[in-house]
Amino acid sequence: MSATINPNGTLKGKTALVTGASRGIGEAIAARLAMEGARVVVSARTAQEGESRLPGTLAHTVERLKAAGAEAVLVKADLAQASERERLVEEAEAAFGPIDILINNAAITYFMPVQDFTEKRFKLMMEVQVYAPFHLAQLVMPGMRAKGWGSIVNISSPAGIHPKQPYSGGRGGTVYGLCKAALERFTTGLASEVQGDGIAVNVVSPGLVDTPGVAVHGLINEQTKDRVQPIEFIAEAVYQLAKADAKTMTGRVDYAEPLLKELGIKPSELV
Repeated sequence: MSATINPNGTLKGKTALVTGASRGIGEAIAARLAMEGARVVVSARTAQEGESRLPGTLAHTVERLKAAGAEAVLVKADLAQASERERLVEEAEAAFGPIDILINNAAITYFMPVQDFTEKRFKLMMEVQVYAPFHLAQLVMPGMRAKGWGSIVNISSPAGIHPKQPYSGGRGGTVYGLCKAALERFTTGLASEVQGDGIAVNVVSPGLVDTPGVAVHGLINEQTKDRVQPIEFIAEAVYQLAKADAKTMTGRVDYAEPLLKELGIKPSELV
């Protein structure tokens, strides 16, 4: 059976905000949530063709979702700027009401040795990958508390796991790893704070996925190609946690495929 939008799905009446949704994992997550009836707000820096050297735009994501029958709008925003994050939430709520589901997927990444890392790039990565999810959570939680329900899913990476000896030499991923480790610790800490408010906070850590961003960094090669995971796995895992009950499923740091095996669920095709 082909993938469709179910307006009466498990997320009917919910508003979802997905960052980094102009392409790749973010676009796939937006599609999966829309399939369950969510009203989806997608955000990124690339709204239209010609604004990025990478393929994919917010306009294309919204067109894809609307063509399938979903409710979707785009809000272009630079998450490195606090004022842009505030405007994003204001415009998202103006479109569809208070945010029920926040997916923190946006990232900017540089791979280089610590010795060569500039202060500007370090601060930019920390701002987008750590503080932006923190700030966006602050902005959406009042609406979640008012409803007594909410879900925040942060997208991490196996890079957050400590390297193990014997060391074989890194490929410049130290700063990326520390950002993801910080994001995971933020997730579990916030989960413990807001469980009583009915807000679930979880992490999905994708495997290696063939996306435009991954291609730019050359992460898929002869040594890693056998680990490439279909994007549907990540989208499905995020959906499963996005609908989670804070009483039973919060504070988790899950890898997509093991989570789906635990739940006995196969990934759905995407619209």
